[in-house]
Amino acid sequence: MAEAANENDSKCTRPNFSSPPSGEFARLLTRILQVGVAYGLLWSILGKEALPGSNIFSLFVVVAASALGGFIIARLKGPALLGMLVVGFMLRNVPTINIAKNIDPNWSGNLRAMALAVILTRAGLGLDWKALLHQKFTVLRVAFLPCIMETIVDAIVARYVLDLPWLWGIMLGFVMAAVSPAVVIPTLLSLQEHGYGVGKGIPTLVIAAASIDDVFAISGFGVFLGIAFSTGDILFNIFRGPVEILVGIACGVVTGIICWFFPNNDEIGVSRNRFVLLLGINNLFIFGSRAVEFSGAGALAALVCAFVAAMQWRTTKEPIENGIVISWQLFQPILFGLIGAEVDISFLSGNLIGGNLEYLILLNFNLPTGFAVLCAGLAIRIVITYIGTSHNDLTWKEKLFVAIAWLPKATVQAAIGSIALDTARLRGSDPNDIYRGNVILTIAVLGILITAPLGAALIVITGPRLLEKSDIESDSSSSESSDSSSSSSESESDGEQGRKHHNHHHHHHHHHHHRHHHQHHSRHHHHHLSGHLSHNDHRRHVRHHESHPAAETTV
Repeated sequence: MAEAANENDSKCTRPNFSSPPSGEFARLLTRILQVGVAYGLLWSILGKEALPGSNIFSLFVVVAASALGGFIIARLKGPALLGMLVVGFMLRNVPTINIAKNIDPNWSGNLRAMALAVILTRAGLGLDWKALLHQKFTVLRVAFLPCIMETIVDAIVARYVLDLPWLWGIMLGFVMAAVSPAVVIPTLLSLQEHGYGVGKGIPTLVIAAASIDDVFAISGFGVFLGIAFSTGDILFNIFRGPVEILVGIACGVVTGIICWFFPNNDEIGVSRNRFVLLLGINNLFIFGSRAVEFSGAGALAALVCAFVAAMQWRTTKEPIENGIVISWQLFQPILFGLIGAEVDISFLSGNLIGGNLEYLILLNFNLPTGFAVLCAGLAIRIVITYIGTSHNDLTWKEKLFVAIAWLPKATVQAAIGSIALDTARLRGSDPNDIYRGNVILTIAVLGILITAPLGAALIVITGPRLLEKSDIESDSSSSESSDSSSSSSESESDGEQGRKHHNHHHHHHHHHHHRHHHQHHSRHHHHHLSGHLSHNDHRRHVRHHESHPAAETTV
C-alpha cells in the first residue's frame, strides 16, 4: 500500500541474474503481492466478515484501489491524491463496481479522522514559527475574509437564484466556504520539502490559515443550523465559534508544552516515545472533541500541539517527521479514497426522493444554477484572498498562488454537506426543508467534484512556477518525502550526475532566461561565466541545478 515508498529503488536495481523481473514490472508484482498477503491475512482473521459484500472487504478494495490510482497518477507526474479521489468516487458511483456503498459510515468516518490526525501532526511539525510571527496578520486576514465574503455571496445568489431563505443561504455559504485541509496541507508540505515559497513562509501561512478557516466555517454552519432548526441555546451557538478556536489553541499549547518534558531528552528511544505520544494525543484530540461535540477545536488543537512540541524538539524532530511520513503513506489512500467514496451522485437524479416528477425537475433545474452559485463564490474567493494577502512583502505571483491554494473543497463538504438534510429528515416535518437540504448537499458535491481535483492539480502545477525556490541543504528529507511530486525525482547514479555536470555548461544560455531561475541563481550564474567560481560554489551550483527537476525537464 505504501505506493509512494521506496521510490528510490527503481533506478538502482542492476539485476545480477538475467531471469528475475526488475524495474517497474518488479515493483508492480511487489505491490500485488503485498495486497494479496494483506487480504489473505484479513480473511484468515475475519472469515465471513472479509468476504465480498461486507464492510471490511469494501474498505479494503477502496483503499487498495485508491493507492493504485494514486500510484498511476504520480507516475504521470500529477498529484497522487487526484487518482485516489477519482478511484474512491468511481467505486461509489459507477454501477456494477459500486462496492463502496457497503462501507459502514462509522468506519469510514473514524478512519478519515485518524488520517486527519496524521496529516495535522505532519503539518504542525512543518510549520515555521518565524514565518508565522512575520505573517501573523496576513494569516488572520486570509483565514477570515475570503470565508466571510464567500458565505455572503453564496447566500445572496442562493436567495435570488435558488430561492433559498436567508438562513439556508448562509448555511450553504458556510458549507461551501471551508477550504479543505486534507487537500491543501499535503500538497503544500510537498512544495515546502522542495523549498518552494519557504523563504517567505508561504506554506506555513496557508496551512495555518486553512486550519483556522476550517474551524470558523464549521462552527458558523453549526450556529445557523441551530438557528434554522432552533436547537440548543442561540447565545451559546453564536459564541461557540470563537470559543472553539480559543479552546483548541489553548489545549494544543498546554499539551505541546507537556511534550517538551515527557519523554525526557535523556531517555532511551526518546524519538519513538515522542512519535507514539504525539500521534496518540492528536488522535485523542480529534476523537475526543467529536465525543464532546466540539469537533472544530480538536483539529486546531492537534495542529497547535505538534507545532508547539516541535519548537522545543529542534534537534530531534527529523526521526519523528520521518515516522509521520511513513504513517501518512498508509493513511493517504485511506483518506482520499474514502473522501471520494463519500460523494454520492444518486440524489442528483432525485432517487432519494422517490423520484416524483416535480422534484426531478427542481433538482435537474438546480444543477446549472448550483454551478452558478459555486462559480460566484469561487470568483469572489480568489479576489478577496488576493486582496487579503496584500500589505506585506509578497509578490503578485505569490499572492496569486495563495489565492489558488484557497480553492480546493473536499473534507468539510463531505463531512457537513449532508448534515442539513439529515437534520431536516429527522425533524421530518417540512418537505421544503428536505428539498433545501438536498440543494445544499447537491452543491456541496458539485463543489467537491470540481474544486478538489482542479485545486490539487493547480497547486502542484503552479507552485514551482509562482513561488521562489530556496536552496535547502536537506537532500535526504526531500528524497524520502512521501508525496507524489517528490517521488518523480529519482536518485541518480554518479554517472548521471557527472553527465549533468558536463551538460550544465552547454545549457547555460537556455537557463539564462528560464523563469524558474530567480536572482539567487543568476548571481551564481554570472560568477560562473566570469570564471570566478570557487570549487565549493560550483558544487552548490550543480546541486541547485539538480534539485530543480522542473527546470531540467523543460530544457
